[in-house]
Amino acid sequence: MYLLLALLVFTGRLEAQELATSGHTANTNYTIMKAGKFTKPGCPTQCGNLTIPYPFGINSKGSGCSRDYLFEITCNHSTNPPKAFVQDGNIQIFDISDSELRVSNFVAKYCYDQGSLDSWNSASFDLSDTPYTFSDANVFTVVGCDDRGSIYQARDDYLPKGCITTCHNAEEVREGECLGTGCCQVSIKVLKYYDIYLDSYNNHTNSTSSFDSCGYAFLAEKNKFNFGGLSDLNDTSFKNKTKATVPVVLDWVIGDNKTCAQARQDSSSYACRYNNSHCSEAGTRFGGYRCSCNKGYEGNPYLRPGCQDINECADPKNDCTMTCNNTPGNYTCSCPHGYDGDGRKSGSGCVVRSSKFPMLKFFLGMTIGFTSLIVAINGLYCSIKKRKHTQLREKFFHQNGGLLLKQQSILKEGSAVESTKLFTDAELKKATNNYAAERILGQGGSGVVFKGILPDQRVVAIKRSKVMEKSQIHQFINEMMILMQVNHRNVVKLLGCCLECEVPLLVYEFVSNGSLFDHVHSIEGGMSWLSWENRLRIAAESSGALAYLHSAASMPVIHRDVKLANILLDDHHVAKISDFGASRLVPLDKNQVTTLVQGTLGYLDPEYFHTGQLTDKSDVYSFGVVLAELLTGRKPICMERSPKDVHLATYFITSLNENRIFQILEPRVVKEGTIDQLEAAAQLVKRCLSLIGEERPTMKEVTMKLEGLRNFTKHPWANQDCYEENESLASTAEAPYSDLYGIQLSSYNNTVHDLEQYSSGTASLLLPSSSPR
Repeated sequence: MYLLLALLVFTGRLEAQELATSGHTANTNYTIMKAGKFTKPGCPTQCGNLTIPYPFGINSKGSGCSRDYLFEITCNHSTNPPKAFVQDGNIQIFDISDSELRVSNFVAKYCYDQGSLDSWNSASFDLSDTPYTFSDANVFTVVGCDDRGSIYQARDDYLPKGCITTCHNAEEVREGECLGTGCCQVSIKVLKYYDIYLDSYNNHTNSTSSFDSCGYAFLAEKNKFNFGGLSDLNDTSFKNKTKATVPVVLDWVIGDNKTCAQARQDSSSYACRYNNSHCSEAGTRFGGYRCSCNKGYEGNPYLRPGCQDINECADPKNDCTMTCNNTPGNYTCSCPHGYDGDGRKSGSGCVVRSSKFPMLKFFLGMTIGFTSLIVAINGLYCSIKKRKHTQLREKFFHQNGGLLLKQQSILKEGSAVESTKLFTDAELKKATNNYAAERILGQGGSGVVFKGILPDQRVVAIKRSKVMEKSQIHQFINEMMILMQVNHRNVVKLLGCCLECEVPLLVYEFVSNGSLFDHVHSIEGGMSWLSWENRLRIAAESSGALAYLHSAASMPVIHRDVKLANILLDDHHVAKISDFGASRLVPLDKNQVTTLVQGTLGYLDPEYFHTGQLTDKSDVYSFGVVLAELLTGRKPICMERSPKDVHLATYFITSLNENRIFQILEPRVVKEGTIDQLEAAAQLVKRCLSLIGEERPTMKEVTMKLEGLRNFTKHPWANQDCYEENESLASTAEAPYSDLYGIQLSSYNNTVHDLEQYSSGTASLLLPSSSPR
């Protein structure tokens, strides 16, 4: 018996040795096959240290090494080692993968010397008519002090994204941090084209040139740039170093904007026609596709004969202990004669069979016992998981201020405020189809808004906030309680919240008619319903809501992001103030708070930007920009105007001071409104846009002025005196470059004075006896 056992062991060792020998031979073939799978036969395989896989190829006359000219690569041998460039351009290639290219970027540089600034610098990148698009792995970065970088993601993009860097002394700058001091970053979604503009926001009056002589702006792969702090600000070679080490990621596709189904119809040009490969959609709005090898196969799917079966048995890391059998796209393990088991390292392996040992009974008992153990462990695991899930929900509820919310709700019992609705995570996931991308209504700095449908078929807007710090929980609950108490027809109603998630969610009423921005800037002249009277009504409704938040709420609320996009319209075009994600509460014993500067370029209060002191007058400034947009139909930032008139606020005030305000007003506004109304409205905008906050009116005063203008239009005698002249003025306003202030307006001075008195409530106007009261 011992002799038989020894013979079995010896035989097993022989078979294992044979397998190892055959595996070594197969491994040699495997290595050879992998080495030549990338490049088209007869073509250069490398340029310097870069391997060139087909459909890319190094261009040479008539070589046909690439799929077509779009994938040609120029190898510059004048350097050591040689460098690869896209086609015959100046974009260097650092790496090529199955779906991405990493290439050199473009850096905008802006320097100054003792307050003397160079002209604006810019950088652009155009991928039109190429198979490349910019990847979402890139991020827009600005490095410097008192520098502002803007990136335009399309040729017709009038609202760029960007960020601002500030630093007053060297101690503020921290290595590795891009949070606005010395360095800032913002995620963007560019596709085929971008332009970068870099300038100084404050002419470097708040920065120290001893440690920061230049500013830089560039788009590059997020994880490849690490801010070096003062060393980067002092580095005169920063631009060249960044271009050489921090790449831009490009996605590449095949197919001339075709889908897989469209490409298959033309079998001669279809790239995925070779064996054991499949087609994958690129997933962008530009279309295109890529080819990949099937699972268990490798090679270049773009080249004949296609992908080849991987001999997993040649890989020493396979799961077999003794006998490995290669199959198309896979492999199996087994034990040789005289052994029992499944032959896998992760399984029972191979055990020498013994005639005395009841192997069958042993394995049967082990299987039953193992199965019972798995069932018991699985049940225990599910129980523990369910308990942990409950504990996690309770943890998030407490972490997000659930107890504080309950206490506040108890204190409010007996009031007219309806109790807070606490939604569950499961309810909101079901309402938004698990937060599907097609349910996204909009995105902002404080979160993403989804469209949801509750079980009672109510349509709501669900705002998913960003991760909050513990110090903000009390403020979050107080803000939510105040919004629950707000019963104003021109403020979007807060219906409830969900606190059992990692980040809190807010549920608002759904406002169906989009934002005022969409209506004002939809077409030239605006929507057909957007008359002068409706503009005044919407302005009065919006200012009334803000005045309510400033002075009538139990704790004053400063919105901090007043703009056309945050004024929603319902089915009847009634204004609704929305998006309180950036809002701040102001204690009753204070009239300002100190906070990080936040807002939207073009609407941001300059005084708040410079001091960081937030007051209700900051909302007044932003509302002044909104009024200017309503009067002119122009966007708050427009790069087509001269540099000094890029910002609408500056452009409006300059036009008013130079007596050419009627040239920039929208023709329909000039036609429908009287000269007196338009002059009064323009003066109101000027007061709101004052650079000194104390000189601006309160929102309550703004509302009174607007209501006065509205009431003035309702009287039957209001437009009689100016009707014929106003018609001629409207005709003149429609002609390009007309100057309405060249017309004699002396006959209207008294009427303007009466209008101002009427709108401030200081004059009593007598109605004609035939006028209805």
